[in-house]
Amino acid sequence: MGRAIAVAVLGTGSDVGKSLIVAGICRLLSRKGVRVSPFKAQNMALNSFVTLDGGEIGRAQALQAQACGVEPTVDMNPLLLKPESDSRSQVVVRGKVYEALDALAYFDRKETLFKIVRECYARLACQYECVVIEGAGSAAEINLRDRDMVNWPVAEMADASVVLVADIDRGGVFAQIIGTLDLLAPHERQRVFGVIVNKFRGDRRLFEDGVRILEERTGLPVLGVIPFLRDLRLDQEDSLDPACFRSVPFKSDLTNVAVVLLPRMSNFTDFNVLAAEKDVALRFAALPGDLRGADVVIIPGSKNTLEDLGYLITAGFSEVLESHVQRGGELLGICAGYQMLGQEITDPKGLERRGTIKGLCFLDVVTELDTPKICRQVRAASLLHDVEQHAPVQGYEIHMGRTSRGTTKPCFHVEVLGTWESNSQSDEGATSEDGLVWGTSIHGLFDQTGFRRSWLNRARARKGLWPISLHESELVRTVLQAELDRWADHLDQHVNMDVIYSVLTNQ
Repeated sequence: MGRAIAVAVLGTGSDVGKSLIVAGICRLLSRKGVRVSPFKAQNMALNSFVTLDGGEIGRAQALQAQACGVEPTVDMNPLLLKPESDSRSQVVVRGKVYEALDALAYFDRKETLFKIVRECYARLACQYECVVIEGAGSAAEINLRDRDMVNWPVAEMADASVVLVADIDRGGVFAQIIGTLDLLAPHERQRVFGVIVNKFRGDRRLFEDGVRILEERTGLPVLGVIPFLRDLRLDQEDSLDPACFRSVPFKSDLTNVAVVLLPRMSNFTDFNVLAAEKDVALRFAALPGDLRGADVVIIPGSKNTLEDLGYLITAGFSEVLESHVQRGGELLGICAGYQMLGQEITDPKGLERRGTIKGLCFLDVVTELDTPKICRQVRAASLLHDVEQHAPVQGYEIHMGRTSRGTTKPCFHVEVLGTWESNSQSDEGATSEDGLVWGTSIHGLFDQTGFRRSWLNRARARKGLWPISLHESELVRTVLQAELDRWADHLDQHVNMDVIYSVLTNQ
C-alpha cells in the first residue's frame, strides 16, 4: 500500500474531537519536518472546500492539509456525503458528484467505492512519509461493521496503529472507552496503542484516579487529558456552532449581522472571520424576530435550495426581510441564498424538486438548477457601490444552479483559478443600484482582509460610525492564522506525543 507510516485517530462517538486532534498531530509532525498528509475515507458534512483542480472535499480535511503545509487534494477525502434530507445524501466521489443515494443504495456500492478509497490512499502513501487517518463516528458501530468504509477497514488497509479519543465533556467517559474497547474484535483491539481524553474542564488533578482506573481496566496508557480550549476558531465540518451565536446581543456601536439559520444551511465557515471582528456582532437567526436590530441580514448557502426557500416563506421571513430592506438595511445572499433573492428558481430535471418556485424577488435574476455541479476556486474584484473598488476577493464556488442576471449590475469581476477553465473571466453576482441588496456565488469572500474591512466600514458609515483601520482587520487574520499553532502547542502540552512519535518511527 506504499511506504508511508500511518496512525489512525478513531473515536468513541461523533464530535469527540477527532478532526482537531488529527489537525494538531499533523501540525506537530509538519513542524518537525515530516512530510505528512491527512486522510479521511468518508466524510458527512455540509461544510466543504474546493481544491485547485475543482474537486470538493470536507472542510476538516482542508484544515488538516493546511496544518501539514500542503495543498488539499481530493485523495485526502475520497468520499463526501452531503445530506439533502434525513434519508438521502448527495454522494461526492473524488471531488465530483456521483449520485444522490439513500443509505441502503450507498452501502450496496461498497465494493466499488472502497476500491476508490484504496486507490486514493495508495497515492498519498507513495507521496508522503506519514499519513494521519481520521475515523468517523464510533469505532465500535458493530451493526455497521460489514458496511464500514472509514474506520477499521481503513486502519487495516494502511496497517495503522490506532489512538482512541473520548469526550469527557458529554459524560460517561469510562463507559465510552471501556465499552468501545470491549466491542472491538481482538485483531482490532491489538492496533490500539493509547487513549486520549478530550474536552476536560476543571482541575486536571481531580481526574488522576480516573486515569489510573482507565489504565488498569484497559491495559492501555492514557496518552493525555486535553483541557477544553476556549474560543478556538478553526474551520471544521461543524466548527461554528450556530447555537452558540443565537443569543449574541446587537449594539448601537457595532455592525450587527444576522445570518438566517436555514434547516439545510451549508458552509457556515463563511462567517468565522466576520464573527472574529471586534466591531461585529454576529447572530444566527432561527426565527424572524431574531432579525430585529440587524444592520445586515445574510441568507447563506443551502444543500436544498428549494426546500429552504419554502421554509423562509412559510416561517414568515420574507415579510421581515422586506421591511428590513425598506428601512435601508443591507441584504446579502451567498450561493443558494443568492438564488433565493431572485425572481424564480426552476428545477426541470428534478435535482431537488421538479418544478418552479417563486423567489423572494429582491434581485432581477433567475436560476435554473442543472448539472454538472460547478466547483472551482476563483479570484474576484469588487464592483460594489461604496466598497473599495477592485478590492480583491479569493474564494470558491460550489453550486448546481446557473443564475442569469436581468437588468441588475454584477458585484464582482471573476477569474477562475486552477486547472479547470483557467484564466476564464466573467462578471458575477448581482446588486441593486444602491448596493444594499446583493448576491454572489462566492464562498469565503469575507476571508480577504481588504474587502471585509471596506465592506464593514460601509456599514459603519450608514450608522454614523467612524471607519476602522485596515490594520485592525489584519490583526484578526493574523490571530486566526496562528490558531493552528496555538492548538498544536496545546496538544503538545497535554498529550504524550513522544509515544505517538515512537509509534510512527517504529512501525
